[in-house]
Amino acid sequence: MKIEIEYCVPCGYLDRAIDAQRTLLSTFGGQVESVALVTGDKGVFRFTADGEEIYSKPADFDITQIVESVKARLTA
Repeated sequence: MKIEIEYCVPCGYLDRAIDAQRTLLSTFGGQVESVALVTGDKGVFRFTADGEEIYSKPADFDITQIVESVKARLTA
């Protein structure tokens, strides 16, 4: 599974994106192919797993829900 975290550079979302990337990598380690950071703008903060959106701002950011979503896809 490839996970992408697209984040708004001008908005200063890099730290949040890195924290989320670290959480996903430490949780799933070798179970995922990659957790990539993708630069964006216009307020974007979006997570995709194999191209399918699993989180997008302005929804409430909850890393636990994102982890559970990835876990469900890995076990399906």
